Amino acid sequence: MVERPAKRVLTGADLKAFYKAVANPVRRDILSYLGEHGEANSTSVAKALGESTGTTSYHLRKLADLELIAEIEERSTGRERWWRSLLKDIYTPPGLELTPEEREAATKLGALKLSHDLGLVTRAYAGYDRAEGWNQIHRAGLRLTKEQVTSFVEEYQDLVWKYVTEPGQHPEGARALAVRLIVVPEESKED
Repeated sequence: MVERPAKRVLTGADLKAFYKAVANPVRRDILSYLGEHGEANSTSVAKALGESTGTTSYHLRKLADLELIAEIEERSTGRERWWRSLLKDIYTPPGLELTPEEREAATKLGALKLSHDLGLVTRAYAGYDRAEGWNQIHRAGLRLTKEQVTSFVEEYQDLVWKYVTEPGQHPEGARALAVRLIVVPEESKED
């Protein structure tokens, strides 16, 4: 278990910059690569992703500007810069006042996530019988107050962080897993 970092609240321009970063498939691939391997230089990232070192260097610097990764200065020499993934607890508060442009970025980010998540759900159901227990699907319905929802989500997040490992320090036999929690009120005639 790692120490849970402070929550990074995405608001306004930061939200827009974050969307721009993760909307780029090369940057998503870099984040995944560093999340798996812990540390890398632009040459090793370029080789793994089939990109040029110039392209990966550019995207690594952009991700560092957003504090999603950091340079490992003690390993960097001359033109060879080493990078590591930074564990982040990123959060956008509900009810956030956004400009129309920021709202559009938030909507696009949500659509990007949903597209990815739909693929995960489809894959989970399609491979459920042969997944040897790796695919777990659970749905539930609850009746909660707003305060209970807040408490439930905080407890869920604490549980997830209990199992987070440092990038590149994963236990033997561990696999990268996608875990999602969506809490949304049901549409009902009573409400």
